[in-house]
Amino acid sequence: MKESDVFKIRRSIEKSLDTKRYEHTLGVTYTAAALAMCHGADIRKAQIIGLLHDCGKCVENQKKIAICEKHHVDINEIERRNPSLLHAKVGSFIAMDKYSIVDDEIIQAILNHTTGRPAMTTLEKIVYIADYIEPGRRQKPNLEAIRREAFVDLDKALTMIVADVLSYLDSHGSEIDPMTKETYEYYRQTENGD
Repeated sequence: MKESDVFKIRRSIEKSLDTKRYEHTLGVTYTAAALAMCHGADIRKAQIIGLLHDCGKCVENQKKIAICEKHHVDINEIERRNPSLLHAKVGSFIAMDKYSIVDDEIIQAILNHTTGRPAMTTLEKIVYIADYIEPGRRQKPNLEAIRREAFVDLDKALTMIVADVLSYLDSHGSEIDPMTKETYEYYRQTENGD
């Protein structure tokens, strides 16, 4: 990955996202790079993941379903009822198809940035956390504490975020993707040494 790759992707993403989503994307990119520096991860990969993490977000919902079906990607019942949840799966295909990304670590980080998964790589954790704590985020539970923790312990910050997400979804009667629950249980147990 070269600096020119980051620049090209940034210019293309700016044209494909609405203004609010693009500003969020820049915030995630900046935060992911800072976390990568702090935790010894690949900074350019973190930037590319940050830029591409929501590249499937502005795709119309029925098109998200069509893309997944075309590529034989499993769609669970929650995703079928809430196709906006498919943006990470669709984004991983856009990254490969439109942006010629072949690096599996980048693809996996885009794919898992909304639900997380057990045993995430450092870059997966970084983009998951950066998506939650980027500077444009406001009104999130425990946001300041999570922002501080993210630069100390990625696993603890991740556990705090998933706990807050589950609490929020539960309090609003929203459906919860099973992988989000699995992610929480895995990192809660890891944190507790179970």
